[in-house]
Amino acid sequence: MAVPLQFLAVSKSFPRGRDRVQALQELELSLAPGTITGLLGPDGAGKTTLMRLATGLLLPDSGRVLVFGADTADAGSRIQDVIGYMPQRFGLYEDLTVQENLDLYADLQGLGREASRDRQQELLKLTALGPFGSRRAGALSGGMKQKLGLACALLRTPRLLLLDEPTVGVDPIARRELWEIVQGLRQEGTTVLMSTAYFDEAEQCDAVILLHEGRLLAQRSPQAFRAPLAGRTHLVRHDALSRRRLQESLRVRPGVLDARILAEGVRVLLREAAPPRAAGEHWQEATPAFEDAFVALLGAGAGAKPAEDPEPGGTPDSGLPPDGAQAPENVIEVRDLRRLFGNFEAVASIGFEVRKGQIFGLLGANGAGKTTTFRMLCGLLPPTSGSLQVAGMDMRHASVAAQARIGYVSQKFSLYGTLNSRQNLQFFASAYGLRGRRRTERLAWALREFQLEGYQDANADELPLGIKQRLALACALLHEPPILFLDEPTSGVDPLARREFWQRVNGLAERGVTVLVTTHFMDEAEYCDNLVLMSLGKVLAYGSPQEIRAQARTAEQPEPSMDDAFIRLVLDHESGLRRAS
Repeated sequence: MAVPLQFLAVSKSFPRGRDRVQALQELELSLAPGTITGLLGPDGAGKTTLMRLATGLLLPDSGRVLVFGADTADAGSRIQDVIGYMPQRFGLYEDLTVQENLDLYADLQGLGREASRDRQQELLKLTALGPFGSRRAGALSGGMKQKLGLACALLRTPRLLLLDEPTVGVDPIARRELWEIVQGLRQEGTTVLMSTAYFDEAEQCDAVILLHEGRLLAQRSPQAFRAPLAGRTHLVRHDALSRRRLQESLRVRPGVLDARILAEGVRVLLREAAPPRAAGEHWQEATPAFEDAFVALLGAGAGAKPAEDPEPGGTPDSGLPPDGAQAPENVIEVRDLRRLFGNFEAVASIGFEVRKGQIFGLLGANGAGKTTTFRMLCGLLPPTSGSLQVAGMDMRHASVAAQARIGYVSQKFSLYGTLNSRQNLQFFASAYGLRGRRRTERLAWALREFQLEGYQDANADELPLGIKQRLALACALLHEPPILFLDEPTSGVDPLARREFWQRVNGLAERGVTVLVTTHFMDEAEYCDNLVLMSLGKVLAYGSPQEIRAQARTAEQPEPSMDDAFIRLVLDHESGLRRAS
C-alpha cells in the first residue's frame, strides 16, 4: 500500500526583510495508512508550513514531498483529487448560507452541485448541520462553523485529510463532536494529519509528530512519549497552602521541571525521580501523560519569571473608588443582567459576584452569551436591564470612569497589525493618559517584563500568536488596572505560551488584581477561584471548580473532570429545553 504522506529531507524558508526565516529544516517523516497523526509544537515550529507543503500549495526549497508516491512538485492536480484540506482560518463565506457554501465548494472542486447532492446531504447529517442549511454561515456558532469547514473539506471523500487546528476556539461539546467525525473517517480508511494545541487530543492519536524550530524532535505513539517519564510525575497536596501558592512554591524548587494546577492539587514533573519534599506536603506518584512528555522535551512551560510589581518598589492599585472611600469586598456585582438583540435574548437575567484578587471564569458553549456579558461588564455594550457594578461604579452611568480601571484583552486580537510592538505600546500608553516619567517607566517595564525587546520593530500582524498574546496583555496592563478582563486570551496559542500566560495571571491575582476570564480550555478553568457556567444566556452552575464538578457527579462517573462536567451540565440543560418546547 502506498504511503499517504512522506517528507524526504524537506527544507523551506521565507523572506523576512533582508533575511530569510527557516521554517523547516531537513524534515524526514511519513504517515501510516488509515491512522490519525497529531502534529504539535510551539508557535513558529513549522506546523502550518508542513501542512501547506503537503497540499502542494507550497513547494520545498529542497527535498521532496510525496503524496501516495506522487511528488507535489510535478503532480499537483492529481494530488488535489485525493486530499482534503481545512486550513487554520477556513475561508467560509459568511454572507452565504450553509447550503450555499457547500454548493460553492462543490463547484470549486469540480464536482457540480447536483452531482454532489447526495454527498452533501450525507455530510450535513454527519455534522448535524442539516437543520441549519438555510442559515448564514456568519450566524453560526464557532463549533458549527468548524463543522461546516470540515464538511467542505470532505466533499471529495479524501484519502488523506489535513486539518490545521480545526478545534481551536470551539467549546468542549463541539470539540468532542468534531473528534467523533474524525475518528469515524479513520474507520473508513482515511489517513488524517491534524495539528492541535490540545494535549488530550494528542492522547487520542495513533502517533504524534513533535516539531520545534522547523526540526523533527520525535515521531512516535503517545504511549512511547510517556514511557520514559515513569516515576517522575507526582500529584502534590498541602495541608495549608492554596493550590496557586503551592504551585509557585514547587515551580521554583530545584529538581522540578514543571508544576501545574489540577482539580486535586498540583501536578509536578521532576527532572529526576527523587522528589524534593517540604513540610506539610503530600506526594503521590501519578501516571505520566503526553503533556508531561511535551514539556520534558521542549522545556518547562512554567519557566517564565513571575510578574513583577506594577512599578519598581510599588504595590498593586488598592482598588478604591475615585472618591477615596473603602473599596467594596465585591469588585464586580451583577444582578438580573439582561441583554436583548431585537427579540433575541442573548443574556437572560444572570447574576454573580467577584471578589478582589479572585480569578473568576465565565464558561459556556459557543453562543452561550459569554462575550456579550463581557462586553457589558467592560462598558462596551449597554445592558437592556439589570444592575452592573464594577469597582464600585454603576457601568450604565459611569462606564468611562470604570474603563480607566480595567485592562481588557479581547477574543480577537485587537492591536494594530500595521504598527510594530513598540508603537502599539506607545499608542496604548497615550490612550490611557500616561505621561512623562511614568510613561517612560511603564513602556520599559512592558518590554522587559514580557520579553518583547527582540520584537520591538516587528509589526503586530507578523508576530506568532504567543508573542501577540504577550503584547496584548502588556498593553492591557500599562495603566496598572486593578481589574483585568480576558476574553478567550489563549485561543490558538501554543501550550507552552499558555502556561507562561497563566503563570503571569496567577502572579497578578496573588498581588490583588481581580481577573475575569473566558476560556474553552477546561484545564484553565481549574486556575479559577470561582466559575459561572452559561448555556443559551442562562447560568447553569455557579461556584468553585470543585463545586461545579460535584454537580455533574453520577454513579457511572463519580469523579468527573471539568470537561465531563461542562458537557453533562450543558447537554442536560439543552435537552431539558427541547423537551419543554
